[in-house]
Amino acid sequence: MDELIDILNIDGISTGKSCLKSIAHQKGYYHATVHVWFYTKDHQLLLQKRGANKKTYPNRWDVSVAGHVHAGESIEAAAQREVLEEIGLHVEEEGLRKIAIRKGERSHPNGIQDNEFYHVFLCELTKSIEELSMQEEEVDDLQLFDLSLFKDSSSIPMLVPDTEEYYQFILSTIKAILD
Repeated sequence: MDELIDILNIDGISTGKSCLKSIAHQKGYYHATVHVWFYTKDHQLLLQKRGANKKTYPNRWDVSVAGHVHAGESIEAAAQREVLEEIGLHVEEEGLRKIAIRKGERSHPNGIQDNEFYHVFLCELTKSIEELSMQEEEVDDLQLFDLSLFKDSSSIPMLVPDTEEYYQFILSTIKAILD
């Protein structure tokens, strides 16, 4: 779906302009996204398998929930909306723990230039995975992975490539909360 999103400058500050997501990806405009990582008290991490029709990294395991922030939408509202859309779970803003804002710049073989400032949240998953509902056009599967499997990003086959430092940051932050 082509959404209207706000354009940011190279430092992540709003330019006051908006455009369609497809234009931002074509021209390489910076924009805001959200990453919501769900973990359980028994040291598991929820990952989603990206849909086969996705333009980037189809059929790969990825962050629990991720998506673009709509034009004029708050970061927290975007996180809540994406969680509800992608896995059918209503979360209160208080349940979202913001842990970082990261700048990502990626050029994809299909021409997408993805320049993002992703706002990273952690959230405890208190429902069973069976109680979640996947957004058909976005998510092909949901699975809980034991945190101990993540010795490095290569230990989960078909994981969306990202920096090793990012994955280790997520894991160490979750472990600090749980310990």
